[in-house]
Amino acid sequence: MDDTAIRKRVLITGATGYIGRRLTHRLLADGAFDLRLMVRNARKVMVAVADKVEIVEASTFEPESLTAALEGIDTAFYLIHSMAGNEDYHRQDRISADNFRKAAIHAGVKRIIYLGGLGVKESASKHLLSRIETGEVLSSSPDKIQTIWLRAGIIIGSGSASFEILRNLCQKLPIMITPRWVRTMTQAISIEDVLAYMQQSIELEYPGDLMVDIGSERLSFQQMMRQAAEVMGLRRALIPVPVLSPRLSSYWLILFTPVPYKIASALVEGLKSETLLQNDHAARYYPDIEPAPFRESVATAIKELESNQVLSRWCDSSGGTACDIKDFDDPAGAVLRDVRIVEYDQGIQQAAVFQAACALGGPNGWFKYHFLWRLRGILDKLVGGYGLSRGRRNTGQLRLGDAVDFWKVVDLKENKRLLLYAQMKLPGQAWLEFDVQPTQLVQTAHFLPRGLLGRAYWYAVMPFHNFVFSDLANTVVRMSRKPPATQ
Repeated sequence: MDDTAIRKRVLITGATGYIGRRLTHRLLADGAFDLRLMVRNARKVMVAVADKVEIVEASTFEPESLTAALEGIDTAFYLIHSMAGNEDYHRQDRISADNFRKAAIHAGVKRIIYLGGLGVKESASKHLLSRIETGEVLSSSPDKIQTIWLRAGIIIGSGSASFEILRNLCQKLPIMITPRWVRTMTQAISIEDVLAYMQQSIELEYPGDLMVDIGSERLSFQQMMRQAAEVMGLRRALIPVPVLSPRLSSYWLILFTPVPYKIASALVEGLKSETLLQNDHAARYYPDIEPAPFRESVATAIKELESNQVLSRWCDSSGGTACDIKDFDDPAGAVLRDVRIVEYDQGIQQAAVFQAACALGGPNGWFKYHFLWRLRGILDKLVGGYGLSRGRRNTGQLRLGDAVDFWKVVDLKENKRLLLYAQMKLPGQAWLEFDVQPTQLVQTAHFLPRGLLGRAYWYAVMPFHNFVFSDLANTVVRMSRKPPATQ
């Protein structure tokens, strides 16, 4: 019999997000399935996997687009959710799940695999409650389609939001004042174990719907901070206090970690109540998987960071602005511009200038006036933005959709063009473009103001542009003269 006749066809939604990217790589390495990726923008799929999978552009809010995405699929992974992207996110999550379930049934899909969060409805935060309701919607037609509902708590892996918070707190604060919520018990799990459960769920033999709670040992967030610090070789003092509201805690987190206010507040709200395993189905139905202890999960994540092997990050895809980059990859409508042109001799290669531009941000910084960029990042954090501390996935390479501090890579043409879209809080929209030509670099700051406030903002920061953007363009060219760093 032809082997291709029995290969299962698997759909991965949210394939450019934190979990989706890693699951795609894992299943490709397995080689046992034919993969189809459902994305909103095909250009965000990594070049390394694009020719190994089928790619379909679709949205769960456009039910007609789901027909092609689900046709011929045996198993579909549902990895779509909001991180409090707007006040109505819980209703949007339910609509999204309902549209997907109905389309999957119509297409004859046999199984939906959903990754949700631990928790019980009576005490769950708004965000976790939305995740629970999403699972209920997906599994509401057990007579028509099977649903395997995996439920995880804090996920520990390089690039995950929870791990970034832990790592930054431990590295930046030798003394930490800890509010009551850090003593709430939870059960974290490594990203590799999450992927293992997801992979085995494709072939799991079980007749009906199944809810599977996954996690390692029981720990409080405070215990996790202590253990994470020890893994990093740090000694940290934690001082408990009876006060410090969730709102104040969220502001405290955004000052010292890369996450914006909405994600920080969702995490804090989630830690107000215990998120523990409610069943033993993981051990019963997945006996081959032994979840790694918390310390081991942290050590693995640190190793990936140190070796520059971070495959995906929490900010790769989200419900926030510029997630669907094709809506933000053209600054033609901008009415205000700051153009800097730097000529260079033919002794400098065009590719070297492009690479120098692509190395901006994160630990590489923003050159001479980095302190002004940091100040802008702090102000952005204080009003709920991403700030400058978000950093970047890889210190030397970029891909479409990557985050670079408070920018998003929305266009990338090798050795020719880098276009960054601003995700900072602004009275308008802003882009930073690097157009690399054979003998000159054209750097342009584009701005589309929103009303009079937007124009006032632009002219107020113009004096700083004269220093910052002039130095930026000149230093990019100057850096291109240096030999590339060894990866």
